[in-house]
Amino acid sequence: MWRSRALRASALVLLLALSGLIILALVREQTGTDGFLVGLGLSVLPVPLLIAAFRWMDQVEPKPWRNLVFAFAWGSCAATLVALIANGFATEWLVTSISDSSTPESEADADAWGATLVAPVVEESAKAGALLFLFLFRRRDFNGILDGLVIAGVTATGFAFTENILYLGSAFVSDQEFGYSGLRSTTAATFFVRVIMSPFAHPLFTAMTGIGFGLAAAATHRQRARRTLLPIAALLAAMVLHGLWNGSATLGGRSFIAVYALFMLPVFGLLIWLAIWSRSNELRTIGSYLPVYQAAGWLTPPEPLALSSLRARGIARDLARRTRGPAAARTVAEYTAFATSLAFLRRRAYRDTAGPDFTARERELLHHLWQRRDVAQPVLAHAALAVPAPRRPRTAVYPPPWGGLPYGQHPASRPGPYFPAAHPGTPYAAPLLPGTPYAAPLLPGTPYATPLHPGAPYYAPTHPGSPYATPTHPGSAYLAPMHPGSPYTTPTHPGSPYPAAAHPVADAGAPQPPGAPQPLGGHAPAAPAAPAAPAAPQPPGAAHAPDSEGHPAPPPRRTGPEDAAPPPGGERAAPPAP
Repeated sequence: MWRSRALRASALVLLLALSGLIILALVREQTGTDGFLVGLGLSVLPVPLLIAAFRWMDQVEPKPWRNLVFAFAWGSCAATLVALIANGFATEWLVTSISDSSTPESEADADAWGATLVAPVVEESAKAGALLFLFLFRRRDFNGILDGLVIAGVTATGFAFTENILYLGSAFVSDQEFGYSGLRSTTAATFFVRVIMSPFAHPLFTAMTGIGFGLAAAATHRQRARRTLLPIAALLAAMVLHGLWNGSATLGGRSFIAVYALFMLPVFGLLIWLAIWSRSNELRTIGSYLPVYQAAGWLTPPEPLALSSLRARGIARDLARRTRGPAAARTVAEYTAFATSLAFLRRRAYRDTAGPDFTARERELLHHLWQRRDVAQPVLAHAALAVPAPRRPRTAVYPPPWGGLPYGQHPASRPGPYFPAAHPGTPYAAPLLPGTPYAAPLLPGTPYATPLHPGAPYYAPTHPGSPYATPTHPGSAYLAPMHPGSPYTTPTHPGSPYPAAAHPVADAGAPQPPGAPQPLGGHAPAAPAAPAAPAAPQPPGAAHAPDSEGHPAPPPRRTGPEDAAPPPGGERAAPPAP
């Protein structure tokens, strides 16, 4: 029964809704209706700003909205309910343990000990539940540190939202009882401390746990100790940071200001730096792992550069919106998201952290890219012009996007990463046919150079000096160097970052659009060997290999069923008996 995905999702939604109703009743009981409404109105103010900040951090590979909604609901409903009940029982136990009398002093001491020692443990453990759930059941969307920071921040934002309703509503009730109003009221002081001074307090604490889960996501299956100990150590760091903040708040005065200025603000600055560095690292990952698909023909040469720049992505979406409407802009955004997921999937496979569904997931992502290529590839090529060319080759485990020149002419004598343009303002040479995304071919009627042999993923060099030469043996995806010292060598020993290509496998039945290239598939390779590159596509209108004099060879003549091409993944069908 529990194997049904819909049933599990319904049970989770029901549990969160029930928790929300219970926490709503408990908060309203403590604050009253007026206090609840005042607290709700003041607490909702920082929420859009915090969510926007975390979405800005997550621009490279935006998380699905369902994950963010779940994280916020968990923090605002389930985690708050657990913390409210557990903190209440812990405070009562401390009151009876510290002193037998029920004097205000003993109750104040119990509250201080509870806020410093009990609340951090309970609250951080409750908030970590959302991270653990997504780490286990949405592993595909958990790729690194930045993912942990975003999920942890959204969860803590929901927790702080409900907690602020309780604190601000209670402060309003106190002001009503004692007749305080204006800027000197308890409500104004509470709003200043919790909303103005420290809106990132809870996200900062829980971010420590998110970093631990992000590092665990990057660990391989063999590093089981790391995958287990890192989240636990990060959770302990979050508890210590939370306890230090609560302890300084109970002391008040100079102690609170000293902890806030000398400790919390520097840690917050380091967290911002870590988020920016992680985002830049994700962009470098895209630029390093997508060229293998460009070399095989799935992507055009400028795309890895454009997709690894946030500025180029924005230009491509705006250009699509101006020229073809909002639907085209959404298509470009979807194309960008699928290409980003494809880069991270290949990185996980290279690190031996991809699951058994690597082949099916790769095929699915390539299928989505192929469906959207006509809209997305031209605008991405135009947007790539706004990105400065890298001064040196990217650090990649695969050949750089313009190294082997499977398209067009050699640009070694020209500045920039693109091929000679037909006229100013175009990133490509004159197209062969209207609407084709490929540059002008070297030979009339052919979009590529001469292939070495049928099925070869790379093509013969257009002239001497090309860094790619004839493969050392049939089926090799990487080519022998032209001369000693070439950066692309034949994989002759274990540990080489350029292994031989995997052999094609038959299609398992996944739907493919007409003319779409077939990926090699196969199981995810073991580290440190890189995954096999997909096979080269054959775009519509591609001519057959030219002869030795450079003239295109005529297509083979088919005279009957015995000359028909074999079905994909199978042997040639036997001719019918006469």
